[in-house]
Amino acid sequence: MNLSGKTAVITGASKGIGRSTALAMAECGINVIINYKSDDQAAVEILALIKAAGGNAKAIKGDISDYRFARQLITAAVESFGKVDILVNNAGISKSGLFTDMHESDWDDIIDTNLKGVFNCTHHAVKQMLPHKSGSIINISSVWGNTGGACEVFYSTSKGGINAFTKALGKELAPAGIRVNAIAPGIIDTQMNQHFSTAVLKNMQSEIPGQRFGQGADVAKLAIFLASEQADYITAQVITIDGGWT
Repeated sequence: MNLSGKTAVITGASKGIGRSTALAMAECGINVIINYKSDDQAAVEILALIKAAGGNAKAIKGDISDYRFARQLITAAVESFGKVDILVNNAGISKSGLFTDMHESDWDDIIDTNLKGVFNCTHHAVKQMLPHKSGSIINISSVWGNTGGACEVFYSTSKGGINAFTKALGKELAPAGIRVNAIAPGIIDTQMNQHFSTAVLKNMQSEIPGQRFGQGADVAKLAIFLASEQADYITAQVITIDGGWT
């Protein structure tokens, strides 16, 4: 799919789903801003992969839970490539455990990154998109945002908030030509799931009708579709991609 000349800002793009999406979008001719928080080596690696594939990208380090940094991130994208056409709110963290064992600091960490970070980046990106009367905002949610997950109460809450945010903002911005959608992945084979034991992972995989965990590339392909003109009548939707698991 040729999306040459468009610019995408992808948060949490040095690893996992964000990394796969950054590479796939660059291969479609999209200028990519790779945001990451801490892993310099991972950022260098994805930049090298994009360059090797003939793509164009720039890495910007910082914490999207900081409203001021989010403004700097979007401003830097505009200064580098002229505008922001696509925003992929991917950055997220997870902390599993019983609700009674979790702490206020855990709540703050998860909500600040997973939900407030989405608000921060979107608030600034929309202001850049409005004059062009176009844009695609793609929020990476989770099946736990749809159904809730035991021992994932804080994470589920943050992703459920993203779903509501997506539906409401998608309706509000539709007259302005800006589309807002969310992708709710099931179990994706990323570092976020490495805390599960082999036995638990095997049991989880057996419950998936598709008989495998998702790959970052699976989510990336859907993100590219939602960013393209082929999805120009799709907005305010939360699309599940989980191999039939839920």
